[in-house]
Amino acid sequence: MGVKSTVRNATHSVIRTLSPKPESAADTDLLDTLKTEHDEVKSLLSDLQDAETSAQRKSLVQKIKLALVPHTKAEQKILYDAVIAVRDKEVQVDGYEGYIEHDLASRTLQQLDAIENATSPEHKAAAKVLKELVEHHIKEEESSVWDDAKDNFSDDERRQMNVAYLSAKARVKVS
Repeated sequence: MGVKSTVRNATHSVIRTLSPKPESAADTDLLDTLKTEHDEVKSLLSDLQDAETSAQRKSLVQKIKLALVPHTKAEQKILYDAVIAVRDKEVQVDGYEGYIEHDLASRTLQQLDAIENATSPEHKAAAKVLKELVEHHIKEEESSVWDDAKDNFSDDERRQMNVAYLSAKARVKVS
């Protein structure tokens, strides 16, 4: 683990420790849960960029897979499907765009996972592309889709969506 990622992880730990803890998933806005998960995945992707040994790289790919697959499946089911159901074509486009970007990231992650030599230029290139795809997706989602969610769902509805999201995420099997 590089110095940057060590400092970043320590900073996130301090923030989590000092932040007030909600009593339950029902007290948490879905967007807050997603933000925390986005930050975790971005950190793992940065760690992968810095990792040098095959063992480190393979371990990080598995951690990314365990974080990303349940997140994307549950997010599609709970948030994107709700956004697509809104009677506004521009809002619906944001939901469909999220599905497409998730599919691209999923296929890139599968390619990355299938590359045997984790220190090869091919593995490093696939990791870089995955990082760029995911970071682009997160940036767009945290503006467009989240604005859609804030405009079309109340705080209470987003807290209910958080409970459904966490439940859906727990049911996702990662192979």
